[in-house]
Amino acid sequence: MVVDKNTAVSEVEDTFKRFIKRDDIDIILINQNVAEMIRHVIDSHTQPIPAVLEIPSKDHPYDASKDSILRRAKGMFNPEDIH
Repeated sequence: MVVDKNTAVSEVEDTFKRFIKRDDIDIILINQNVAEMIRHVIDSHTQPIPAVLEIPSKDHPYDASKDSILRRAKGMFNPEDIH
């Protein structure tokens, strides 16, 4: 799906929900600024497959604090285990 300024949030949300139900999709690449539009839906997706990878766009830099997978990964480790 290509998202532009005229794409409705509901269309992005519906497409994402369709993609996560398909058994022929293992990875979903989504621009982080688009992911922010449907953050509540992405955060509710807890299955490992399909993995949802948030990537930067040309116009919006990557912000690690908003990345749902990175936040989950950080929550799996005790900070003392990293050293």
